[in-house]
Amino acid sequence: MTLRTLLTSGAQKLGIMLSDQQADAFMVYLVELEKWNRKINLTAIRNDQDIVIKHFLDSLSYLKGFVPAPALRLLDMGAGAGFPAVPIKIAHPELGVTMVESVNKKASFLRHIVRTLKLTDIVVVDKRTDELPPSHHRTYDVVTARAFADMKAAISEGAPFLKPGGLMVLSRGPEETIDEGSVLKEGLIIEKRLDLSLPHSNDPRAIWIFLKKQ
Repeated sequence: MTLRTLLTSGAQKLGIMLSDQQADAFMVYLVELEKWNRKINLTAIRNDQDIVIKHFLDSLSYLKGFVPAPALRLLDMGAGAGFPAVPIKIAHPELGVTMVESVNKKASFLRHIVRTLKLTDIVVVDKRTDELPPSHHRTYDVVTARAFADMKAAISEGAPFLKPGGLMVLSRGPEETIDEGSVLKEGLIIEKRLDLSLPHSNDPRAIWIFLKKQ
């Protein structure tokens, strides 16, 4: 199976139909990621197939947590090499995306990939999430994060940026849980948890969706 087929068939299993142009963008992303990874440490995953499954398809699985729509604003905290924000943006170019990444070299890569893929309405902010100005508070419909050690930390940091009625979407290992009290303390409620396996792999994931109270 080619990498392209691995990607498109895997996306289809997640309910996402990628066009030829979108599949092309992912293949360019893969090449650029590997090129930059030789110079700076963007990802420990270096095998092509693993990148497609554990980065690209894993990122697309976040779309199980919300319904994309024009004018919807998404904030990705600690974007790293662009996961999950860039794959989500490729699949749904109508979304407005802000990627926060405090490591300058990683932020430089993010700007490079945005330019290379000619993505629009997507911004890279070279800051820690907790350094974002108040103008970002209560601004976003969806907040995502992959870089946090646990859900409690991600929720605590991300909750202020959500609009009332907004969603925080986290993909975690199946064994991780969080108590409802910790979520309520941040003004959120547990909307649902979806258990799935990444396509073309036995890797289990739990997609957690948290709703910001009105």
